[in-house]
Amino acid sequence: MSELTRIGVVGVGSIGKNHARICAELADAQFSAVFDINRESAEAIAAQYGAKVASSLDEFISLIDAATVAAPTPVHYEIGSTLLVHGKHVLIEKPITETPAQAEDLVRLARERSLILQVGHIERFNPILSALEQRLTRPRFIESHRLSPYPFRSVEIGVVLDLMIHDLEIILHLVRSPVKSIDAVGVPVLSKGEDIANARIRFENGCVANVTASRISPEKMRKIRVFQEDAYLSLDYQAQAGEIYRLVNGQITRESVAMEKEEPLKRELQSFVECARRGLQPVVSGSGATAALELAVEITEMINAFVASQRNP
Repeated sequence: MSELTRIGVVGVGSIGKNHARICAELADAQFSAVFDINRESAEAIAAQYGAKVASSLDEFISLIDAATVAAPTPVHYEIGSTLLVHGKHVLIEKPITETPAQAEDLVRLARERSLILQVGHIERFNPILSALEQRLTRPRFIESHRLSPYPFRSVEIGVVLDLMIHDLEIILHLVRSPVKSIDAVGVPVLSKGEDIANARIRFENGCVANVTASRISPEKMRKIRVFQEDAYLSLDYQAQAGEIYRLVNGQITRESVAMEKEEPLKRELQSFVECARRGLQPVVSGSGATAALELAVEITEMINAFVASQRNP
C-alpha cells in the first residue's frame, strides 16, 4: 500500500456525497476515485474534490486501496464481495447486506484475505456514546427512540433495517448477552415495508430493551436512555448532549455530560483509514454488523407476520 492510502467512494447519493467530502479532507488518505451508475453525479463529485471518475467497478478497483460503499442496500453484497476478492479494504454502509448469509460471506472473504471489513454504524463514533460507555456498569433497561421525517430514500427496506438497526447494533454492543425473546410490531404507512416499528427485546442476563423507530415523524429524534443499578443516563445523539441522574445521600443529583463535539462520520472514516493502514480491528466489524442484521431481520419478519394478521384477521 502506498504511503497515503488511496481511498474511493462507490455511490455518491445523499450519504455518499458526505463520504466524498470527508475522504477529501483526511490527512492520511488520498481521495482517488468515484464510481456511480449515475455518471453525471460521479463527475460532479469528482470535480468538486479532485478525484477521478471510474467508468466501471473494475477501473475503480485499479485506482484505490480502500473503498467506502454508499450504494443502495440491494447491491452491497455484489460490490462488497467484488472489492474484497480484489484485495481492497471495505467500509460498507449499514445494513451490511440484505441477508445474514450474504453478510457472513463478506466476513469470510475479508478474514481469508486479512482485509478490513468495517460497517457504517455511525452512532458508534458519536462522542456521546463514548461518554456513555465510560459510565456504563450493567444495563438493566434500555429505551431508544429514532424518529425522522419521511426520507424518500432507502425505502426499498423497512424502517427496522433503515433506522432501528443503528440502535440494535449499539444495544447488542452495550448489553453483551444473547437475546432471549423478542416482541415486535410495526405498520407500513407510505412504503411497502414498515414505516414505524417497536421492538421489546429481552436478554438472557435480564436486561430489557424497548426500541422505537419511525420515518414518518414530523420531527427528528435520536435518543437513548440507559438505566442501571446506580444511575440513569439520558443521551441525545443528535445534540451530542446528555445527563446522568444518581441517588446521592438520599437526593437525586443531575450531572451534564461534558464532551467535545465532533462529526461522527469523520471519526468513522478516519478510523477506517487507520485500520486499513495498520491492520487494526475496526470498531464495528463485519461480524458485529452481521449480528445486528440477524436481529433486525428477525424483527422485520415478526412485523411482517403482524401486518399480515391485521390484513387477514
